[in-house]
Amino acid sequence: MLGSFLKNLAEIVYPKICLSCKKKLGVSSIDSVICKHCWEKIERNKPPFCHSCGRNLKKSRITKGICPQCLKGKLHFDRAFSPCLYTGTTKELIQQFKYNRKDYLGSTLSGFMIDFIKEYNLPMEHIDLVVPIPLHSSRLREREFNQAQILSSNICKEFKKNLSNDILFRSRRTKTQTELSTEERLSNIVGSFTTAKGINLKGKNILLIDDVITTGATSSEAALSLKKAGCGIVFVLTLAN
Repeated sequence: MLGSFLKNLAEIVYPKICLSCKKKLGVSSIDSVICKHCWEKIERNKPPFCHSCGRNLKKSRITKGICPQCLKGKLHFDRAFSPCLYTGTTKELIQQFKYNRKDYLGSTLSGFMIDFIKEYNLPMEHIDLVVPIPLHSSRLREREFNQAQILSSNICKEFKKNLSNDILFRSRRTKTQTELSTEERLSNIVGSFTTAKGINLKGKNILLIDDVITTGATSSEAALSLKKAGCGIVFVLTLAN
């Protein structure tokens, strides 16, 4: 009885609020982190998808199957997929997840990725290893966790796949990609990944996991490093684009 009283008192003094709109959460909240209203505002990435980066294709590009940005230059992964658009509620939740140490959001956010895999029948049966995009060791110390690894872990549990967080590394710390132009992103990330020595990756099909894909520069450079090590197909799955 005392425990119930203390719990009710805590909810009065420190009420749970929606991480998006900051209003008090009601009984219909999602995972006790977001209100139903904000949840319903999350924008989904809808087909037709670019056969390279996975973005929604405008009608004028449907016959070509590839977006104008991907036509400008080759990306080294085979294909990318994203269930959500990096706007509004999704953007707010990802920023809370990454920068405000709300690692528990990984469970809620990875649900979108799991549902997307099932809805669009992504070929998980052909994936040998799930690999999170790594952080540089210094940035990992600052953030205390790698958001891509948390998302990867939940996906691996759902599909009974091996999580491999020890085969791909950041060999140098780069500037954050957020404020850079497309050209600057590409040059900033070049040569920043290495693969572990002594691990046989020949012919292994990889699913790379990250939170967001914008230009594709980071995922492309990571895929290039894996392919140089002998990997076969490299797919990319991010929460948003």
